[in-house]
Amino acid sequence: MKALLRLYSYFFHGLLALFLLAISLLALSSGQALHLDLLPWHGASLTYWLLGGSVVGLVVVFLAIRRIWAGLFLVWSLVVLVLIVRGFFFSSYHFAGPRQFHYALYWTAASVIAACGAWFSWNRTPVY
Repeated sequence: MKALLRLYSYFFHGLLALFLLAISLLALSSGQALHLDLLPWHGASLTYWLLGGSVVGLVVVFLAIRRIWAGLFLVWSLVVLVLIVRGFFFSSYHFAGPRQFHYALYWTAASVIAACGAWFSWNRTPVY
């Protein structure tokens, strides 16, 4: 079960980082400013935060898979969880209806499960 949670966590954070990388690169190449009420940044700074964060996320996931600095992966997972919870439930973000609220709950649950997988990743011994 621990191994499945670790794999899920790597998969979740890897896909999330790739998705955010694609969004930020598209925004940079098109010259359009991003507008995501979930995140605390706005305009051009949001694009650069997403770009930098996604690159850092991919590196952190890679290092965690290689069992190097697994504690950093745990910290990364907790930061993502805090940003998701804060963005959906403690910001100016408004749900258009019950469906969007359920999506927010699904994203939050997925992030909690990924954080649990990162916790189990942190307890592993490094392989060199």
